[in-house]
Amino acid sequence: MRHVAVADADPREVMPPVGGPDGWTLERQAAFLRFHESRALAVEPVETTFAVVVGERVVGAARLCPMEEPAGAVEAGVWIGRSHRGAGVGGAVLKQLLDRARAEGIGTVCVSTAPENTAVRQLMARMGVELVREGDVLTGWMDPSAVVQP
Repeated sequence: MRHVAVADADPREVMPPVGGPDGWTLERQAAFLRFHESRALAVEPVETTFAVVVGERVVGAARLCPMEEPAGAVEAGVWIGRSHRGAGVGGAVLKQLLDRARAEGIGTVCVSTAPENTAVRQLMARMGVELVREGDVLTGWMDPSAVVQP
């Protein structure tokens, strides 16, 4: 997934900030690998991560991460490479994440995004999910069994 991120996404879209010059420096690429390996490939994984595949090509990643509060909730996260944005891939992936959460008996799914992320804001509105501003982030909460599917 690192190759997809480097070729088709901004580092700020796929990992926590790393100091230094803008762009995909070697240090930032190494930090990307360390971050994601520590989350999904650790001895005791923090989250479940999925490759987003269109055709036979990996174009992004999705995740479900258990939250401390509220108990039993998960945070859903999706990033799609720029060349596949605007084609409905993100909505289709979110639907699959919600289906998985529902199948696992998860009652609450959280989605958060930056206020400038118009695509996610529009997707949440179509699904009937209200996003609330919390500092520099918009957050929405959904019941995967009750939400309008994208």
